[in-house]
Amino acid sequence: MRWLVLHARSRQVPGSAAAIALVSLAVWALAESDPSNLQMAVFVLTANVAAASVGLGGWDPVLERTAAIRWVPRRAVHVLLIGLVAGLALLTVRAAGVDLAPTGVVVRDSAGLVGLAALGAVLCGARFAWTLPTGWLAFTVLVPSMTGVVGEVVSWMIFPPGTSVSAGTAWALCVTGTVAYAVAGPRR
Repeated sequence: MRWLVLHARSRQVPGSAAAIALVSLAVWALAESDPSNLQMAVFVLTANVAAASVGLGGWDPVLERTAAIRWVPRRAVHVLLIGLVAGLALLTVRAAGVDLAPTGVVVRDSAGLVGLAALGAVLCGARFAWTLPTGWLAFTVLVPSMTGVVGEVVSWMIFPPGTSVSAGTAWALCVTGTVAYAVAGPRR
């Protein structure tokens, strides 16, 4: 148990949990229920994933690479837990009365966003892991909507549930990011 507490502190879990709780509380207090407008839900999920993504690397990357423990399963579980917590926070707000998105969208988007954050940690380092999910969100919201399969791939975050191409894109990002992060770890 002591190892888990030390690991959580080294991964900045208390600060990330506080940020996620504050985002959820602000959304609960200020937002209005509108499950047809998925942009607010995507903003909240991106904020939650970005807040937790700083913990994708420890204080000393060299020490972690030389430690005599198996990092691959720990890293994979860490990524999946970030996605789970990000999604559960939004579902908790929904249970408290502010419905922003259907459950399928929350699950799909938190999986895709956490995969992007994991890829961000591999490519840019843990300090900048938030850049890929935030950048993709900005591109999705600011660039005019595209049509067809390309539009569903690029704008997978804001498509309604049941869209197979957007779901496939999100899950492909989740698997790719999780595997890359679990195997390679964060960039130094």
